Amino acid sequence: MAATEPQPNAEQIEYWNERAGPRWVAAEALLDQLIGPLGQLAMNRSGLAAGQSVLDVGCGCGHTSLELAERVGATGTVTGIDISKVMLERARFHAEGLTHVGFEHADAQIAALPAAHFDLVYSRFGVMFFADPEAAFANLRSSLKPGGRLAFVCWQELARNEWMRVPLAAAAQHVALPAPPEPDAPGPFSFADDERVRRILESAGFDAVAFESIEGPLRVGGGGDVDQAVAFLLEVGPLSRVAQEVGPAEREAVV
Repeated sequence: MAATEPQPNAEQIEYWNERAGPRWVAAEALLDQLIGPLGQLAMNRSGLAAGQSVLDVGCGCGHTSLELAERVGATGTVTGIDISKVMLERARFHAEGLTHVGFEHADAQIAALPAAHFDLVYSRFGVMFFADPEAAFANLRSSLKPGGRLAFVCWQELARNEWMRVPLAAAAQHVALPAPPEPDAPGPFSFADDERVRRILESAGFDAVAFESIEGPLRVGGGGDVDQAVAFLLEVGPLSRVAQEVGPAEREAVV
């Protein structure tokens, strides 16, 4: 019997199904408050219009897909794609009864997408985790109609994201943090370098690549008190990985 061909994104698939996915489902309302406004900015810049067809990459629990569906209306279509089964289950629950929204469990890097089908490929923090981003974006581009567009939002470098940097700095006073990944490794900050992203997109066949830096306050943990924010950060974000791997005493010290 031949060995099973390994999935190119096997580590990310395991992480978003077994560990992160359930936590994101549990915190979906707070997460949407945190990153929803940023995703809406990317939608606003996308040139999306009624009647168009959209591919929502890394759609998660489906909130972005539903917002996109409102913008394209009943004459348009939205297809959400994600590697997390548990998050897609939630997305399908939210979209029940909507005939112009559908979801697929697949890895956008290698998925057999319909050729020249979509007007827009969109993503809210879902494109930084590809093992081979050049191949992934070439695949996504092949699914766009002539003149189709790509719009996504991703994190700038860790140093410019206090909501993740400050908790990690607090944890570092009490526990040994894992070595940071290589800058190009899949992860939340892998698209922080504009020039790297430009090279990836242009090698995949995109042109007229443009960037916009967005900075401002975020509603961490729903914008409540400090305890609420800390509880949220222990479940979502870079600190959560650390918190899951230390003992009770170390976790309490970090808190």
